[in-house]
Amino acid sequence: MQFFNNLIQRSNRQSLSSSVLLAILLMALVGCAGTHSASAPQASVQDSIALLPIMNLTETPQAGARAETLVEALLKARGFNNLKRFNGNASSDALFQNGDSEAVKQAAAAASADHMKYGLTGSVVEWRYKVGVDGEPAVGISLKLINLETNEIVWAGSGSRTGWSRNAVSGEAQKLIEQLLGKLAL
Repeated sequence: MQFFNNLIQRSNRQSLSSSVLLAILLMALVGCAGTHSASAPQASVQDSIALLPIMNLTETPQAGARAETLVEALLKARGFNNLKRFNGNASSDALFQNGDSEAVKQAAAAASADHMKYGLTGSVVEWRYKVGVDGEPAVGISLKLINLETNEIVWAGSGSRTGWSRNAVSGEAQKLIEQLLGKLAL
């Protein structure tokens, strides 16, 4: 009888440790992010970077402008001080920006004429709280770095991220942009 009691206790301990491990794995998966990026160019913090419009491809007002602000702040925090914004014909006062690729082209042309080396642009494809009881934040962003002399895309990265219901969309967007820019070895 003692043998069976020991076997049951050992089985309960293994089940408990398996349950704890499973709970830790599940907690790690919540707030997941997925990113993909190309290899980064050889550049330095002294290179000039034009901050071009980030297109808003969502239904959320000003999502592109919000992402632009985060990109600028995070690049400055990483030591990039040779930054300059170029807006093209995009109106920053417009409540609902659209995917205006013409504004990006105009901004890139103006940045090239101003002898900027790189242009950083992209698009926001998701910026919202998911519908439901928890209302988790969800963001999806793509960024690309363009060599303005050759008009060649020298780096691109994209990713998506969701967070806990108590997190803000902007906080998740900041984390995602940090991940993306971290892969951009400037």
